[in-house]
Amino acid sequence: MTPTADVSVRPAVPGDETRIAAIQLAAWRSAHATVLGEVVLDSLDEEAFVRQWRQAVTSAPGPGYHVLVACDGPRVVGVASVAPVPPSDPLQAPGGVVLALEVDPPDQRAGHGSRLLAAAVDLLRADGADQVQTWVVDSDTAREQFLAGAGLGPDGRTRRLATGPGPDDEAYVVSESRWYAEI
Repeated sequence: MTPTADVSVRPAVPGDETRIAAIQLAAWRSAHATVLGEVVLDSLDEEAFVRQWRQAVTSAPGPGYHVLVACDGPRVVGVASVAPVPPSDPLQAPGGVVLALEVDPPDQRAGHGSRLLAAAVDLLRADGADQVQTWVVDSDTAREQFLAGAGLGPDGRTRRLATGPGPDDEAYVVSESRWYAEI
């Protein structure tokens, strides 16, 4: 018998929220240190993240909201969450948005992100979506390369988000681009 990797993706369950929050914060600190800055990253409240993930896992706001985790054996090493996007035209199919897709930095580049994205797209399709979108922080070239390899591309939409106070009480502002694909 040939050995196989014990990796999987499953729906998040109560009790996963602490690990999910830790993964998200570690991934943000690794990928966005330059863009968000120390002040913002140091101000992130891990307990608030745990509470938000607990709510998402135990009480989704409605149909089409899903939280998934990637596992390496029994360890949770990644997270993805998706939500429905109503169509702009009532005759169109709805879409979906990947709200979060993070893998713990020591476990990156092992296929967990690809498995999470594939499972998320499968759930969106099952919910009737015909397209997927997500937002990418400008200068996150690793995420851009990952999404491009999965068939997504920028659609030209951008947004700017204030992330909190920066030096001299000026707000840090992050620019994001929307990435999109038909599914």
